[in-house]
Amino acid sequence: MLKAKTTANRILFTTLIAVLCNILWGTPYPVLKIVYHEMGIASNNLADNITFISLRFILAGLLLFIFGLATHAPLFKMNKKQLLLIGILGLFNTTLQYFFFNIGLNNTSGIKASILGQIAIFFSILLAHFVYKDDKLNSKKLLGLILGFSGLILVNLDKGNAELFSFSMLGEGFMIISGLTSALSMFIAKKIGQELPALVFTCWQMLIGSVLLFFVGVGMGGNPAVLHFTPLSTGLLFYLALVSSIAFYLWYSILKYRKISELSMFKFIIPMTGSLLTGLFIPGEVLLPVHFVALVLVSIGIVVVNKT
Repeated sequence: MLKAKTTANRILFTTLIAVLCNILWGTPYPVLKIVYHEMGIASNNLADNITFISLRFILAGLLLFIFGLATHAPLFKMNKKQLLLIGILGLFNTTLQYFFFNIGLNNTSGIKASILGQIAIFFSILLAHFVYKDDKLNSKKLLGLILGFSGLILVNLDKGNAELFSFSMLGEGFMIISGLTSALSMFIAKKIGQELPALVFTCWQMLIGSVLLFFVGVGMGGNPAVLHFTPLSTGLLFYLALVSSIAFYLWYSILKYRKISELSMFKFIIPMTGSLLTGLFIPGEVLLPVHFVALVLVSIGIVVVNKT
């Protein structure tokens, strides 16, 4: 009975943490739009976009590093194999994911991006079929995938154009690639989490991945000196960094206690939060009936998949 109570408490605690993480992850969608406008970063200026987002994650990594020092975390107790895995995680979770994510975000609407960003859920389910013996695909999971992808397709319907689907490689295409790298990151993080504290590998993967991303941005012609650091943009930059550090640290902390498929269902909170906030705060972004239908389909698909 004590074991059952402990398990129940752990499920409740990790569930609350998962909800919090996904609410936090939903807020950057409209915030990034505001920051880019405030800093004078044009959507077609890929170099400055990448340079800015690298600064966000460098700051996030530094915040975690300072917290680790304050709490006496074993920040430097890693072997070569663990360090290599952390470097790979940083490459996928920070460098590649946010390279594609931020370019995609700036080349599509915030509402559409908030939904497309969740394609990582379905990549995770498909990959889990090959990685974990107890997480194979079945008819209910396939039904959930069909419902979810139907929502992703529906949100791409553009009645204002002659073409049935509105799709661009730099917009929707990069959001999909970002989702794939995000899914791969979850599997890598779960493996590392069996050996190292979440704070340690989250901190280092952010620092490694963000520094690589910074060099990519600068190599493309980005110049952090030309960014307009107003009080508003600076404050929002710190907010974005804080969201990233807290959410990833907490998410990786609970990932070791729950199956990837169990946690994936909470991802539906991200598009709901992102769409709502974008519609409320971003001029020109309107919540249309098609977006609500798409959100419902995506949410049902995720729930169906994870109730198997």
